[in-house]
Amino acid sequence: MAKITGSCLCGKVKFHCENQFTQFHLCHCELCQKVTGSAHASNLFTVHDNIIWLRGYAFVKRFDVPGCSMAHAFCVECGSAMPRLSGKEKLLVVPAGSLDGQANIAPQSNICWDERAKWYDDAINAPHIDGVPE
Repeated sequence: MAKITGSCLCGKVKFHCENQFTQFHLCHCELCQKVTGSAHASNLFTVHDNIIWLRGYAFVKRFDVPGCSMAHAFCVECGSAMPRLSGKEKLLVVPAGSLDGQANIAPQSNICWDERAKWYDDAINAPHIDGVPE
């Protein structure tokens, strides 16, 4: 299987892993909305040791939400979401947007759908514009 690289926005953190993701979920829970500042988190899952940090691991910080199994890893320089081990360290969670290429699988489900942002249904039907509107 081919390797796929990933990085943060500022380029200080770079990693690669085998493009062998087993799950891809879009999580709409309120915590994922907070951590992404968007409608959902787009997370890929693979085996826990499927990552090699190429540079900048010292810039990666992990925040564990008190009282639950939710965590978030990010570049301390630019704030980009970075891979992290799941709460029980059984799986590696890789934010899809951190990859520099296409994952081997497409999203499989929208989870925590009942918590989705109330504006999300309208967003799906909003016009699609190539580029930035003027």
